[in-house]
Amino acid sequence: MIKLPFKILSGIFSLIIIAGGLYYLYFSSGKGTNYIAVENENREAVIVKRVVDGDTFLLSNGERVRLLGIDTPEKFESKKLDNDAEITHQDKRTIQKLGQLASDYVKNFVEGKKVYLEKEPNYEDKDRYNRLLRWIYLEDGTFVNGKIVKDGYGQVYEKFPVSKLEELRKYQKEACENNRGLWGNVEGLQQFK
Repeated sequence: MIKLPFKILSGIFSLIIIAGGLYYLYFSSGKGTNYIAVENENREAVIVKRVVDGDTFLLSNGERVRLLGIDTPEKFESKKLDNDAEITHQDKRTIQKLGQLASDYVKNFVEGKKVYLEKEPNYEDKDRYNRLLRWIYLEDGTFVNGKIVKDGYGQVYEKFPVSKLEELRKYQKEACENNRGLWGNVEGLQQFK
């Protein structure tokens, strides 16, 4: 058996530990196949106390959060509802019904759950309504913003250049092509196209 000096063995052991750590970081960052939700300086764990609408939540810490990169139909009377009706040529009541469907869908898988809020690098912390602007993940790693778009209950919000727009665009294209969620046949309602 070859005897190696202690310094060489400890160096090899350190390299193995570093390689294992890098492997773990790669697969827990969302770039690999396994995303592990952990709290760190850019990610905060909270409970979703209430789903306000499809893209806005009230959190257990009293804050409101607006999901980055997506938009869901409005369910409340607002200036945005008026704008959406004008842009889409849909009547406001139809938009509000679609907004309620989106809100109910999101409520079913998020409300009361522990989530991880992730900041967008080099981006505003809050919007003009004092809502946190975040990417959101469930404990199992589900990317909430993406799931809403992928399942057809929201669309990509193109107004601001955020890092995950391409991923969201891909999900929206899949949802449209496969008639998922609000892109499908919603009984009694016309849908956005």
